[in-house]
Amino acid sequence: MSYAVIKTGGKQYRVQQGDVLRVELLTAEEGATVSFDEVLLVGEGESITVGAPLVSGATVSATVRKHGRADKIRIIKFRRRKHHKKQQGHRQHFTEVEITGINA
Repeated sequence: MSYAVIKTGGKQYRVQQGDVLRVELLTAEEGATVSFDEVLLVGEGESITVGAPLVSGATVSATVRKHGRADKIRIIKFRRRKHHKKQQGHRQHFTEVEITGINA
């Protein structure tokens, strides 16, 4: 089974065909096909191709399943005995994609 390491949204992901993963928000409609061309590594069995920094000509195609927002996280800054308490919440947007093919 071949796999690849792709870079999107400032993060790196190890993907195989059929994987479902959440990446940073992409500007694509649900059901659309997206292509990741920043492929850092492609491996199949014992043979591994490492890019310098990218593997030339390699792409990973995926289908957008849905867009959404992650669970809320709470940011709390508290100073004891100083009458200081600051609260903030955040929900990160994401795009859920399913990997459909790895072209090395």
